[in-house]
Amino acid sequence: MSNVTKETRVLNALMADSKGLTAAQMSSRFGVANPTATVTNLRQKGFAIYANRHTNKGGETRTFYRLGTPSRAVVAAGYRAIASGLV
Repeated sequence: MSNVTKETRVLNALMADSKGLTAAQMSSRFGVANPTATVTNLRQKGFAIYANRHTNKGGETRTFYRLGTPSRAVVAAGYRAIASGLV
């Protein structure tokens, strides 16, 4: 049996699919009980995971999580936090 964690499997899927994954997909494909916590853990490890909401023609809104590149503003805020001792 593989030692790859569910979190790693989610990260690999986000890296491979530019469309992203919904929380339901994370749960069904990888057995993630709490997708929000998994995304938070990955963000805290330095991965820029963005939540994009899409509304279909029927008015149903779903959130897709995708891996992206942080903006200069986000990187600058991180460096300011480190310099001020917040991190």
